[in-house]
Amino acid sequence: MNGKVYLIGAGPGDPGLITVKGLTYLRQADVILYDRLVHPQLLDEAPVTAERIDVGKEPKLHRRPQGEINELLIAKAREGKVVVRLKGGDPFVFGRGGEEAQALAEAGIAFEVVPGVTSAIAVPAYAGIPVTHRDFASTFTVVTGHTCGPDSVIDWEALPKSGTLVFLMGVRHLPEIVEQLVAHGRAPETPAAVIEWGTTTAQVVVRGTLADIAEKSKKIGPPATLIVGEVVKLSEQLTWFDPLSNAESCQGLSIPLKVEVEAH
Repeated sequence: MNGKVYLIGAGPGDPGLITVKGLTYLRQADVILYDRLVHPQLLDEAPVTAERIDVGKEPKLHRRPQGEINELLIAKAREGKVVVRLKGGDPFVFGRGGEEAQALAEAGIAFEVVPGVTSAIAVPAYAGIPVTHRDFASTFTVVTGHTCGPDSVIDWEALPKSGTLVFLMGVRHLPEIVEQLVAHGRAPETPAAVIEWGTTTAQVVVRGTLADIAEKSKKIGPPATLIVGEVVKLSEQLTWFDPLSNAESCQGLSIPLKVEVEAH
């Protein structure tokens, strides 16, 4: 009898941001396929007997092709195991969770999606930036930065000229992003911020405008999030997260939970 696959969002980095349901299923896993941005502390929550498989992808370096990951999920489930696919952020927000769910559905494997806290809202929040605010932004748009290079397929003209823009995984293309935004109607003085390793004890926040954010962020590397819009002006006033003082804040995820996993 086939097992079941759980596509779980691990959150943006802070291990305390995994959901109750996600943590429950993780603690009952037979096999875990995890991404590189998943906090190591979360893997400690899994049974010691669980098989752990690192399938993380790094910029310009994919340890395993997506097709191979799909095949692994199917193969492990066909062994009758509870399989957890632990993904950074939310599985369906630029995480290829949709592709994995499709592969499972086509193979006749039962699966469940456990949404996660996406970095698109959590990383700005940890930098004191609300993506919406009644006085500054009634909309926010999330864009993948992976395709923001010289051969970008993004319809820049279609992006809103107001509201908040959140670019995920776009630090390598930051100069191109800024150039395109200004060329398509965003003022150079528009506030902008780049957050590296957001929600973690390694978090770094760089603030500026579209005119200077690329220059100011030259030392920033992935993973990083770009926020563009008037809400960035609130960052210094609303800053609440101190990476140093929070270094020990997520120790011990001992939450008494009771959520049943289907028998296998």
